[in-house]
Amino acid sequence: MDCQKEKNLKSCNCSYEPCSRKGRCCDCLTYHRRNRELPACFFPDRAERSYDRSYEHFARLVTAGKV
Repeated sequence: MDCQKEKNLKSCNCSYEPCSRKGRCCDCLTYHRRNRELPACFFPDRAERSYDRSYEHFARLVTAGKV
């Protein structure tokens, strides 16, 4: 399977500019899963910019109806 990096970048809202995984979703998911986190694309832009990608933060957003 070929990575569709350019296509993926169109919907990637990661605001961490030096990220080497941008557009490479399989690498991004692997990295964040290892750290008990979700990638930026699971979060609304404002929440993503906090860089709190924890499962707990995501659950709070879901409970508050923000996701």
